[in-house]
Amino acid sequence: MLDLNSSYSYLLWCRDFAETSVIARIDGEPAGFITGYTRPENPDTLMIWQVAVDEKFRGHGLASTMLHELADRTGALRLETTITDDNAASNRLFQAFAEQRGAGFDRRPLFTPDLYPDGHDTEYLYEIAPL
Repeated sequence: MLDLNSSYSYLLWCRDFAETSVIARIDGEPAGFITGYTRPENPDTLMIWQVAVDEKFRGHGLASTMLHELADRTGALRLETTITDDNAASNRLFQAFAEQRGAGFDRRPLFTPDLYPDGHDTEYLYEIAPL
């Protein structure tokens, strides 16, 4: 499930990370977005934080289009994201992205339940490179 963040946090994100994020509009209506940032210690790595597509625009490749556009725009050499096992759509999206780019694909546990105070599922780190 996508975390709901405050409008304040999204406004900050849009101000500080506009170059590494993207929003899609269809007929002037927001249809989806991806938020990301470059890793401070590794600026050629684009870390994707959230991918969201409005329910009525799903199933048409919008997430994939946004992801490719963002990777191209930033010139990143590597892409990272974290995904839980139960997020089938994101797992498919990033595996397909790696295949379409002819990139290597590595998946390993990053944050395990013992690190969370609330029993959160394991977040697996996906590393896709070279882009």
